[in-house]
Amino acid sequence: MAPEAFALLSPPLKRLLHETGISKPTPPQVEAIPLIAQGDNVLIIAPTGSGKTEAALLPLIDRMIRNNDRQGISLVYITPLRALNRDLLKRLQTWSSKLGFSVEVRHGDTPAKDRRRMAVKPPDLLITTPETLQAVLPGRRMREHLRHVRSVIVDEIHELAGDRRGVQLTVGLERLREICVSGFQRVGLSATVGNPEEIALFLGGNQPVKIVQVPLNKSTMYKVEYPPPGEEDRDLARRLYTTPEAAARLTLVDDLVEAHDSTLIFVNSRVNAELLGSKFNMMDRKIMVHHGSLPREERVRAEEAFKTGEIKGLACTSTLELGIDIGSVDLVVQYMSPRQVSSLVQRVGRSGHTLARTSHGVLVTVSTEDLLESVGVIELAKEGRLEHTNIHVGALDVLAH
Repeated sequence: MAPEAFALLSPPLKRLLHETGISKPTPPQVEAIPLIAQGDNVLIIAPTGSGKTEAALLPLIDRMIRNNDRQGISLVYITPLRALNRDLLKRLQTWSSKLGFSVEVRHGDTPAKDRRRMAVKPPDLLITTPETLQAVLPGRRMREHLRHVRSVIVDEIHELAGDRRGVQLTVGLERLREICVSGFQRVGLSATVGNPEEIALFLGGNQPVKIVQVPLNKSTMYKVEYPPPGEEDRDLARRLYTTPEAAARLTLVDDLVEAHDSTLIFVNSRVNAELLGSKFNMMDRKIMVHHGSLPREERVRAEEAFKTGEIKGLACTSTLELGIDIGSVDLVVQYMSPRQVSSLVQRVGRSGHTLARTSHGVLVTVSTEDLLESVGVIELAKEGRLEHTNIHVGALDVLAH
């Protein structure tokens, strides 16, 4: 019988877990920590809130701090979003102060003085993006520091695998492998996908990767709404310069937000996010907007306002599908069909963030076709039948770059 996962960790890590109130490993941690601790390449596929980030970090940081003679950068953590970098840095700064290692973020927004400092004195753990990894590899000093990398974690790997950023990532990892003194271990973190073997191949290249897959057994409640307009909706429609049907949907979403402490309202486009934000502003409701085209300062302000309870609702696009820290979420509203089963599972999974809590999602539909599609997507989600992530191949533009 395999040893209990946390028993494999050194006393400093065990003390840290005890101080943070973590006494028992989650299912992904039980399966993944022993494999990672023995040096295997591992792909962890698990739902939101299952502790997969810690499953990857704990054994790799443990190995890093046991090495008193470490040089350069030992561990690289790659995420697709700068916001994820910021969140991870906040979390790891507490760990680093107690465990005696250094951690820094390097991406496009990093000031020049911080880049120069890292070139002179590199961190033990570097948090970065695929693009920045490619950008720093040619630099003489950073290249020397990266020669000592022992482990690479790729977070939200399913988001990267399906487009050119994923191709850029694989090229960057192979370039890193070429310069590393002794090769490096690869760990990928993914939401539930329909083709885990292909994602594992994407992560490992020509190296074997073991898959740790936690089934979708978390309790999830779905509800579909197609609200008919009433007389009050017709009055509201005149005030908002919209149709009675749209006013009925806005009223329903408004009622849902008011009935909960914190609600994410997912839409499928930035235009719809801005449109909802504008209409709720006309209704004097405290609902902010979050999408990738907004300046970083506005996105951070919206995240903090939601996290602190200043606002109860946030209209957002897929930018908040991923694991950005926005605090507790009571309810997820999906405005119009999400089109994809994987998107629905990921979005609704943002509510009731831990495995012990039930996730609640309400799909607000805009037509009979939208209603039928939403019902179909929910049924597929309940059956665990998710789309395959199409791995991008033959990216000649990346080759030319």
